[in-house]
Amino acid sequence: MRALRIVVATAEAERLRAALVLAAAQAALGADAALFLQLDAVTLLRAPIAGPRDDAHRAAGLPNLAALVEEALGLGVAIIACQSGMALAGLTIDRLPAGVEVGGPVGFLQQTGDDARLLFA
Repeated sequence: MRALRIVVATAEAERLRAALVLAAAQAALGADAALFLQLDAVTLLRAPIAGPRDDAHRAAGLPNLAALVEEALGLGVAIIACQSGMALAGLTIDRLPAGVEVGGPVGFLQQTGDDARLLFA
């Protein structure tokens, strides 16, 4: 199966939620998956991680945003926080969930093979 690489380009929790669900499904199928949270999207990883629709998701028996991040990391999904976004948000690596990597768009694209699916959320 081709690798799945997703760029989360805005600080919208539902976009991150959708990207996490797709990436976790890809990893559960045994294939490579990675998310790159660009610029302001990095703020979605600030503790405590929460989405405005978390209560609705929990009421429907679905995981909240923090649980999705933890699940995706546990399945081997690479979650990469943009260095520039971290600087803009005043975030340091110790404020991100354990397992989240820090990088830039050049490195993310260098690791994206020609046969990978590249999506924008």
